[in-house]
Amino acid sequence: MIDTGDIDVFLGLDVGKGEHHATAVTPAGKKAFDKRLPSTEPKLRELFAKLQAKHGTVLVVVDQPASIGALPLAVARDMGCPVAYLPGLTMRRIADLYPGEAKTDAKDAFIIADAARAMPHTLRAIDGKDETIVGFDDDLADEATRVANRLHGLLTQIHPSLERVLGPRLQHPAVLTLLERFGSPAQIRKAGRRRLVTLLRPKAPRMAERLVEDIFTALDEQTVTVPGTDAAALIVPSLAGSLTAVLDQRKLLATRIEELLGAHPLSKVLTSMPGIGVRTGARILIEVGDGSTFPTASHLAAYAGIAPATRSSGSSIRGVQPSRRGNKQLKRAFFLSAFAALGDPASRIYYDKKIAQGKHHTQALLCLARRRADVLFAMLRDGTLYEPQPARSA
Repeated sequence: MIDTGDIDVFLGLDVGKGEHHATAVTPAGKKAFDKRLPSTEPKLRELFAKLQAKHGTVLVVVDQPASIGALPLAVARDMGCPVAYLPGLTMRRIADLYPGEAKTDAKDAFIIADAARAMPHTLRAIDGKDETIVGFDDDLADEATRVANRLHGLLTQIHPSLERVLGPRLQHPAVLTLLERFGSPAQIRKAGRRRLVTLLRPKAPRMAERLVEDIFTALDEQTVTVPGTDAAALIVPSLAGSLTAVLDQRKLLATRIEELLGAHPLSKVLTSMPGIGVRTGARILIEVGDGSTFPTASHLAAYAGIAPATRSSGSSIRGVQPSRRGNKQLKRAFFLSAFAALGDPASRIYYDKKIAQGKHHTQALLCLARRRADVLFAMLRDGTLYEPQPARSA
């Protein structure tokens, strides 16, 4: 939890593209400032300096630490002001405690400031790491999924057998090269086996001949031409080219993300845990930092949305369900790292135990992610590397 004992005034900023609304409250809850101001460095500096001169230490709190909230945070840091972040979902829940149903910038700024004053446990630290690259990589991952799904859909529409061969390998460079050159089953057949092997071998030396044979076997399973095949022949090469470009961008970013992660003192601690790679490690560090803002592992799990939620009302509604709340990006990182950790014997045994208890795949992974949150919290708290435990049967 962020220590606010030495804070003399709490400044809440409801950030906007052109202007922000700033509300400052004292530790006693009295408003010290409540006005709009342009989103420019001189005006921000003027406000921070005025509050510092009159009150002392100013805690600057925003509800969006990136994008439109980046400049106020940068200026605040440069002027020696501590900064913090109030998650938007948390802010909306806190807003229900205040009278009135109106939603205005002034009210939001006051809620941010007052929550920092009265409920400092809701704040999250911002340590200044560059989230831009990791966020862009997340966007590229979403775009790759979207384009790949479109390709899957088109191939399934015009030739299901061909999709069953190419689909599992759709992001392989050899398959994308093939689809960029030949966008329809007829074009692939016309190219011939020898030409295709020559085309694919540089991208897949060991797989080229077997893949080509599988492709022609699939082509022989369908003799009719499905309506829309000619249109798909124009779209498929374009989509394949787009997917190739997105994947190439992710490869370039991976090097930079690895540099960012390697520069962090806790990078070796994080990556020592099975299933945590460069991208998931960078995302966890951005969202969690050194973990010091979370009193316990349960707090971390709840923030990530991987703690089970109990539903109980008298005798009619009982049970435990997955939480629908929490930090979505952190939850995704925990979930992906749990899936990647299934190659670890201890993780696999725990996963199989949950499957044997009747849980389906997603539930079992969520249970594993929750268990790993306990371990990760202890590693971050103590600064120790992951120590494999002997695998125990259920």
